[in-house]
Amino acid sequence: MEGLKLSEAELMIYIHPSKSRNVFQAICRELSSLLFQYNETFDGVLLAYDATVKSKQAKILAGLHPYFGVRVNTRLLLFDPKPKSFVEGKIVKISPESIHVIVLGFSAAVITDVDIREEFKYRVRDGEGSFVSRSHKRHALKLGTMLRLQVQSFDEEVMHIAGSLLPENTGCVKWLENKSEEALHTDRDHKRRKIA
Repeated sequence: MEGLKLSEAELMIYIHPSKSRNVFQAICRELSSLLFQYNETFDGVLLAYDATVKSKQAKILAGLHPYFGVRVNTRLLLFDPKPKSFVEGKIVKISPESIHVIVLGFSAAVITDVDIREEFKYRVRDGEGSFVSRSHKRHALKLGTMLRLQVQSFDEEVMHIAGSLLPENTGCVKWLENKSEEALHTDRDHKRRKIA
């Protein structure tokens, strides 16, 4: 999935003197407060981190509350979907006007009817709505389906993605993978016939 990146950073984390007994726990608490929020410094949403204290030396800051700074080496997993990139998520709601998706369990994505290919037609079967492809009957989008969508925009404040199903390589992930495997087998068979 696009939009995920691993980044390494050397950070200076400032800790209150009352937390000096367990510095590593205080560092983890500071980094945990940044999880699942967009951070301009990291240019993305922090999903996970791995921190190691660089040295046992700390720098004391003068002031009303004398915090001390600790240098930390971190590996950060960031989420920052750019326009035209592809992300995957689970469909949680379908209506004739839109498809609602949860990406990575925390970010909401909406695909409106103008951003759904003409190939898909909305149908209601057994009380549940779904979008079914007119050209490939097995390509269906229903509740619980893992969906690949193209990002049109990402609102950092509310972690909301506006998505699109207009490109051909979007839709049900399972169906797209089966289609690519079939194409790969067809290419192999075609090359074998040429050689023979």
